[in-house]
Amino acid sequence: MDVKPKLTEKGQRDYQLIQRALEYNDQQAYTNLVHYYREAVYYLMLKMTSSPTDAEDLTIEAFGRAFKNLTQYSPDYGFSTWLFRIAVNNCIDFQRRNRLQTSSLHEESYYPYIGASVVQLADTTPNPEDILIKAQKVETMRQIVEKLKPHYRTIVQMRYFDELSYEEIAQKMNLPLGTVKAQLFRSRELLYNILRKRTDKI
Repeated sequence: MDVKPKLTEKGQRDYQLIQRALEYNDQQAYTNLVHYYREAVYYLMLKMTSSPTDAEDLTIEAFGRAFKNLTQYSPDYGFSTWLFRIAVNNCIDFQRRNRLQTSSLHEESYYPYIGASVVQLADTTPNPEDILIKAQKVETMRQIVEKLKPHYRTIVQMRYFDELSYEEIAQKMNLPLGTVKAQLFRSRELLYNILRKRTDKI
């Protein structure tokens, strides 16, 4: 296996794992990369968001984006540096989206005669049409998930339909936590590709 001579010992290790992941789709290589850097990414996200739930989701997204774009990684700099940059940029985008969503929830209108400011909140009660559309989307997603291989399908169903935690999934499937996370990353990528093909046909 090709090894870059100028890399540090850790850099050599990461480079070999990345090569295995790219050339052989080695799931253990993905799992090992998650194992080495998950905690560092998580605490970075926690520091930026102050929310354990958001930090966990953003950590998963960071690895997912990194693995999806792994061919763009250059060993001229550390994998951790590249990964952290992806995580930070993704977190900034997440915070920006949240601010936009929050600000769009209300609109201020002023009464010039009394100088009062009234916040007009939209009615968030779902109407029958909204409920129907949501149900159709869920059914469509179930149909797409059915196209996944059995082990990916099971883990996606547990996480997104049964809403189990990563720890609960690991326990039920008798898998290491890192493997569960790596398989979820891969499942998201497969789902994205299926959705993109469906969109291209429309």
